[in-house]
Amino acid sequence: MSDLPLYAQAMLRPDFYPEPTSKVELVQTQMSFVFLTDHFAYKTKKAVNLGYLDYSELSERKALSEKELVLNRRLCDYAYLEVLPVTKNEGGYSLGGCGEVVEYTLKMRRLPEDRMLINLLSTGGVSSGMLEKLAEKLAVFHQTARTDAEVQKYGNLEAIKYNTEENFEQTGSKVGLTVSPGEYARISSFTRSFISDNKALFNARVNGGKIRDCHGDLHAAHICFMDNICIYDCIEFNDRFRYGDVASEVAFLAMDLDHYGRADLSRRFVNSYIQKSKDTDLYELLRFYKCYRAYIRGKVEGFKLDDPYISEAEKAKYIQKSKNYYHLADFYASPKPTLFITTGFCGCGKSTLAQSLAEVSGSVVISSDIVRKGLSNIDCHQHCFEDVDQGIYSPEMTKKTYQAMFDQAGDALKEGYSVILDATFLKEDQRKQAEECASQNNARFVVLEVKLSPELAKKRLEERLDKQSVSDGRWEVYLKQIKSFEPLAVQPNRVIIDSSKPTDKQLSDILEFFKSNQGE
Repeated sequence: MSDLPLYAQAMLRPDFYPEPTSKVELVQTQMSFVFLTDHFAYKTKKAVNLGYLDYSELSERKALSEKELVLNRRLCDYAYLEVLPVTKNEGGYSLGGCGEVVEYTLKMRRLPEDRMLINLLSTGGVSSGMLEKLAEKLAVFHQTARTDAEVQKYGNLEAIKYNTEENFEQTGSKVGLTVSPGEYARISSFTRSFISDNKALFNARVNGGKIRDCHGDLHAAHICFMDNICIYDCIEFNDRFRYGDVASEVAFLAMDLDHYGRADLSRRFVNSYIQKSKDTDLYELLRFYKCYRAYIRGKVEGFKLDDPYISEAEKAKYIQKSKNYYHLADFYASPKPTLFITTGFCGCGKSTLAQSLAEVSGSVVISSDIVRKGLSNIDCHQHCFEDVDQGIYSPEMTKKTYQAMFDQAGDALKEGYSVILDATFLKEDQRKQAEECASQNNARFVVLEVKLSPELAKKRLEERLDKQSVSDGRWEVYLKQIKSFEPLAVQPNRVIIDSSKPTDKQLSDILEFFKSNQGE
């Protein structure tokens, strides 16, 4: 920690703070140091000029800290307390008191980590009802948020073009590192074409009062589900990033939910917001703003590579995070959604691949295991170790399951979402029905044939029996599936996946398939 500013080194000491604390943890962002005590968080701004923000002057850091306090009290009054000076005197550094002011820090109450949306997503602790309440809070906030001539000018075409072109200019140096040349070309082409083709829609948004003083940085890491939902850490350093179409704000969180592999929650959030706000035109802008927001997240993660306080190991993680956001933006820029189906025997890794692919494609995952048990009113984690072709695995029930999956897929495809049908698809007629579903909904169709050696599949199935799983797959089921499998015909839309490879390599094979089919 010796490379930290001297005041920051002092703030790492527990005795620096007025309230008792057993320890102090430091969390860094590209622009801030955040010091976590047992019950409070103290945030200081780094003396940096990143182009899109300038914290180089102490007076500016003070003014922006005070602005951050006021703005965040709109949606999280509970947490934001006060701005305090960090002073230096003969005895060293202290919080408040006499001496030379060397920095300012924003004091906040700590929010419960286990109630953060980003953590709840990782544990499966997010319900549709929670997203409905969040949508309602946001709709009310947007309805009452500031809108005037100064704010509304950020919704005109020139302002939108300025923001999008700035993204492409600022990421030009990262082409080939975090964003591929093909992705860069496709995303920029889609963005410019959409703006040109939808001038009337953008103008109508301004005239309809949809340009507001928003939060500006609405993603899963900035939402805490307490008794009252707390949405915190809004953008204070540049009004341009906060003033904008409410559709852009909604799309930001929807994109982030897609990024975490929960496009189902993304759909529920968007639909609930539109129901509460009556803003039906938002549907037409959703894909554009999702692409825009994913690109910004890719850009911001890439900017972290230039931070001198970030280790090489951390930089490698940021490169991958940046790439994943650009992959997501590229899928949004596609002219039509994609219906993926997996095919393969139990234990070969279809579900793991489906979830990982969802995170870089924004796809809704529809699992045959979950649909099948849902049709039978059985908890998805309750095992039904029945004989093949018996009970919930009877031919009649299997037919109902696949039809329900196709119905759900059709609904999502109609809304513009890509879909992954996570099932064995052992029969040719099942695969043909899926292809028809894609065709009827103007979607691309891709078959992911997932393969794994019998030895590895058996090992995985045995290991899975001791874990919580929605699958009832067992070795005896695997052996019967081999006998009933109808081989796939050779076709251009099939990707053969070697499931013995690491998941990121499997994803690379799929992404390479898409690149080759889009001219890259």
